[in-house]
Amino acid sequence: MVLFNVIGDALGCRPCKYAFQGTVNLAKVPKSRLPIICFRYGSLPLADGDGSLNDSGHSVLVPLFNTSFEGIQALQNGEQCYPVQKNFTVNLTNEQISPGVWYFGLFNGIGPTRTQSKMINRGPSYSFSANISVEGCTTSTMWGQYCNQTIDSLSCALTSNYSLTGNSSEAVSYNQTIEIVACKNNFETSCLGDGESKVYTLDVMGVAEELHITARNVSFNVASPNNTGNFSEINLMCIVRHGAMPSPTLHDYSGDINKAPLVIRSPKIGRWYISFLPFNLSKELGGIQGTNIQVCYSMESNVVQCPLGKAGPNCTWEKYILQTVLRRGSAPFESYYLPVSGKVISDSANFPLEPILTNSSYSGEPDESWTYFILDIPRGAAGGNVHIRLTSDTKITSEIYARFGGLPSLDSWDYYYANKTRNSDGSMFFKLYNSSEGKVDFYILSIREGTWSFGFRRRNDSNIASRDQTTMSISLERCPKRCSSHGECKFSLDASGLALYSYCSCDRNHGGFDCSVEIVSHKGHILQSVSLIASNAAAVFPAFWALRQKALAEWVIYTSSGISSGLYHACDVGTWCALSFNVLQFLDFWLSFMAVVSTFVYLATIDEVFKRAIHTALAIITALMAVTKATRSSNIILVIAIGSLGLLVGWLIEYSTKLRSFSFPMGLCLNMIDRWLAVRGWLRNLVKTIFRRFVWGYVLAGFAALAMAAISWKLETSESYWIWHSIWHVTIYTSSFFFLCSKANTVNNEDERPPDQTYALARQDSIPRGE
Repeated sequence: MVLFNVIGDALGCRPCKYAFQGTVNLAKVPKSRLPIICFRYGSLPLADGDGSLNDSGHSVLVPLFNTSFEGIQALQNGEQCYPVQKNFTVNLTNEQISPGVWYFGLFNGIGPTRTQSKMINRGPSYSFSANISVEGCTTSTMWGQYCNQTIDSLSCALTSNYSLTGNSSEAVSYNQTIEIVACKNNFETSCLGDGESKVYTLDVMGVAEELHITARNVSFNVASPNNTGNFSEINLMCIVRHGAMPSPTLHDYSGDINKAPLVIRSPKIGRWYISFLPFNLSKELGGIQGTNIQVCYSMESNVVQCPLGKAGPNCTWEKYILQTVLRRGSAPFESYYLPVSGKVISDSANFPLEPILTNSSYSGEPDESWTYFILDIPRGAAGGNVHIRLTSDTKITSEIYARFGGLPSLDSWDYYYANKTRNSDGSMFFKLYNSSEGKVDFYILSIREGTWSFGFRRRNDSNIASRDQTTMSISLERCPKRCSSHGECKFSLDASGLALYSYCSCDRNHGGFDCSVEIVSHKGHILQSVSLIASNAAAVFPAFWALRQKALAEWVIYTSSGISSGLYHACDVGTWCALSFNVLQFLDFWLSFMAVVSTFVYLATIDEVFKRAIHTALAIITALMAVTKATRSSNIILVIAIGSLGLLVGWLIEYSTKLRSFSFPMGLCLNMIDRWLAVRGWLRNLVKTIFRRFVWGYVLAGFAALAMAAISWKLETSESYWIWHSIWHVTIYTSSFFFLCSKANTVNNEDERPPDQTYALARQDSIPRGE
């Protein structure tokens, strides 16, 4: 996975363009190897957290298009993934992107096997290039396609004398002193025409209870013909959005602010964009048309905050800031959180809940009470996982709600757990583990950096004993569940070097983001192990034949190849490692290559001096192949080509030696006919020699086995490696055996002169005969 870290301010941001070029042919790529790119705001993307690319029942994988990808709705609330095509462009407008940190992750394949350790990595690889450009206005107070529209920043000040009675949709009586941050426009009055809009920005600096937006002194800039002075019928819409520009079709909150103030419960921390938009002004003026008709107003906003340690509609619920405690000797950013309170003292990651929970008798709600915990995920720790555990000696009836940037409630939350059937388990960033009536255990995966709030909702149940003991722990971990004891947690920096991300590298039998998915069963593991190790017994056949023919060099190579391959695969499947894995892997591939090329050299009938020289050269070449990219599929072709070259060199040496003793008849250079007849006779003898030298039935069987070995090598994938590689063991050693048997034991008498028959007859005649 490759990550990009994009930091920018989207104020006035015009289209943000991401252009990618790659070498991907999607028609030939299965889904498990489909290269995808995922976008996410504030944290690292997780392509296959649940293995389905679904988040709360909605697919995050965008279908394929032949044009640019546009129209992403509310991208900052989740993530979007796209298949990586050869060329594609993603355009995001200022309504679709928020200022802050954006992460882009490229994944070569999805599904649980992506994190599984492979015996061999022989899959498609892709190269890509990316061009990321962010277009925006030079100043943060301007926006629009041509940067010709202004943004007014509201100036805020803390005030203590403020009445909420006339400014809230519901008159709330607070029993405690509250803090109110009043924000106003620097200009007392603003005027807008029909269809015009005005944008304001407001920064919420901390956890707040409510955000009130009010328009006062609403009136027209021209007098009404009926002169009634009833301005309550003016339509002045207010649309609000957190983190990005609002629009009539894409916003978080809206309302006719002339009818009632707009109240936002538990507003998120950060920048809010507020837009005022009047409409149908001519209708309210009795049909008067004109471009100078405007509605004027004074805009005010107030951020309501409870005192320190309090929250809720009456500021009677408890709220605790959690302090970070780093774990010693653990991975970077791993920590646990404890409440800052004198009510509990804990020397571990667990703390009791009962002493710090909200007292239901004073909460004002007879049926429920909330207790809030606030924690901060630091910059650079994005991509970690928040682990929440509850244990109790009785049945747990409480509920947990989590929300980024603001206090959670029953109407506003990002993740929640009520029981085993009612929770956020459908989200790809929520993982529930072994939970029961007295235990709750879940993770929020790839947590976003920033402020998080956790609400503990306790329902008042008379059937539950009042002295139950419940402990809670909240921790930040790099890998979920420590990779389920089936893998290793690894760390790496993103492309910018500013964020640390972690992932599980699972063993041979497990996969998934937390190594909890069993891909190979125990019986399957035994079958694969036996198949890969026992198939090397086929090396006995060529080794036995080489020893019988007293070809000791070949016997050593075949025997060593079979033994080293068996030891390597025993280590590879996790049975036993006689040496280090890298040493065993090198020996396996190198000796396998040598077994192939030595078979070809054996077929050449040359002196041992030349054979030793050829063996030495081939050993160096095959050793380099085994060190550099030993598992590439083209190696089998290279090995056969190198072996054939060695055989050809041996034949050239053999026949060059014979040509030295070959003399042309006197006058052959002057007689073209005689020269042609001599060459033709020599070629005929050469062909006869080749046919007499080999047993061609074994040659054909050897090539058939070698072809099967090449096919099995080519068909090897991460999923089917064990079966095809076992066939490779059997076929490659069998082909060597057939080739060894194909060398005929004939006397090389092509250069021997035929016996002198005249001399034999003369000697026979010299024997005395009887008369």
